[in-house]
Amino acid sequence: MRRFSPLLLLTLALSACANLGSPASRLIVGASQQADVLARFGPPVRSWPNADGGQTLEYSSQPFGQNCWMATVAADGRLLRLEDTLLPASRFSIEAGMTPEQVSRRLGRERSRVFYRFSGEDVWDWNVAPDSIGGDTLLRFNVHFKDGVVMRTSQSLVFPDRRFPFGD
Repeated sequence: MRRFSPLLLLTLALSACANLGSPASRLIVGASQQADVLARFGPPVRSWPNADGGQTLEYSSQPFGQNCWMATVAADGRLLRLEDTLLPASRFSIEAGMTPEQVSRRLGRERSRVFYRFSGEDVWDWNVAPDSIGGDTLLRFNVHFKDGVVMRTSQSLVFPDRRFPFGD
C-alpha cells in the first residue's frame, strides 16, 4: 500500500480549491435566479431592500477576506447585477457627507470599527486586495466618520509580524 505525506495531501486539497474559480463564475447576469445565487453563495450576511421591489444580497468575507459580493436581484428573482464592492472603483466612490448606512450598503460589512475619543472620529476599515504592493503586505481601506457622516477616507498598509507565522 502506497503512503502519501500529509504535506502532499494538503497541497493537493488546496490546489483543488484554487481551481473552483471566482465565487461568481457560475452565475449569469440576466439569466440566473435568486435561487442560483443562494445555491452558490449560501445565505447572505445581509439583505438590502431596493426601491423597485427587488433586493441586494450581501456576501461579505470580512473580517479575514478581501471581497464583498453584492448580488442585486429583481422583484421577479432575476439576477440583475453581481459585483465585488471592495474593488477600487467602489471604494473610491465613497464621498464626504455619506451616512454609515450608505457606506455599508456600498461596501458591505466592515472588518472593524474604532472610535477615537479625542478626535471624535469613528473609523471603519475593510481588508482589500493590494493593487501592486507585492509580497505579503496587506491593505486596509478606512472610512472616517465624524458627527454621523463620512469626513474622509484613507488606506493603511499592514506589514506582517515576522515573530508570528500566522495572523496579524
